Amino acid sequence: MGSNWILILFLLLPVAYISGWLVATKKSAKSTKHKEGRFSPEYFKGLNYILDEKTDKAIEIFIKLSELDSETIETHLALGNLFRQRGEVDRAIRIHQNIMDKPTLTRRLHSQVLLELAIDYFKLGILDRSEKLFLELVSTKIFLVEALSYLLEIYQHENEWQKAIDIARNLEITTENSFGKSVAQFYCELAEIDSSANDIESAKKNLKSALMADQKCVRASII
Repeated sequence: MGSNWILILFLLLPVAYISGWLVATKKSAKSTKHKEGRFSPEYFKGLNYILDEKTDKAIEIFIKLSELDSETIETHLALGNLFRQRGEVDRAIRIHQNIMDKPTLTRRLHSQVLLELAIDYFKLGILDRSEKLFLELVSTKIFLVEALSYLLEIYQHENEWQKAIDIARNLEITTENSFGKSVAQFYCELAEIDSSANDIESAKKNLKSALMADQKCVRASII
């Protein structure tokens, strides 16, 4: 069983069951995995802290392990993601930031950690920092669809309609899926702003663009 699944078991299964499983796993690890350097006494100490719900102490252990063994990075990613799913985003950021600081990351692994960190900030509502990290991912073209999808959410939330249009068009090219209906709505938002500012010509231009994106856009026709 991979180390990622070990963490999932420890966070999701009943404590009584895990306790018995831990004892058995420790015994087998001493004769097998530990010889390969995959597990250490500190690793199981960290798992014990998770069992006892001593989260901060567990984080300290796993951070120390990641400094010593780059092969455990996937485990730390899983741990950070599980903290985020449980609503403990600050702890997830601490885990992911620690991985990011490692100088030996491959280009793809660095991008994966960057993605997780950007999602952490997105979940906390720190959208400016999240946007910056997602844009960095877009520039690398690694995890491009994920980064663009989150950027689209950010720009809609911040009413950045032109940026939302640009991202939606980029997603169309990347995924070969149509975002015409969404783009039409974004143009309608721009038309409403123009109308409020008595800029009728710009409003007409944006409404024309809306209907080009989606000929059946009722909102554009009504405006």
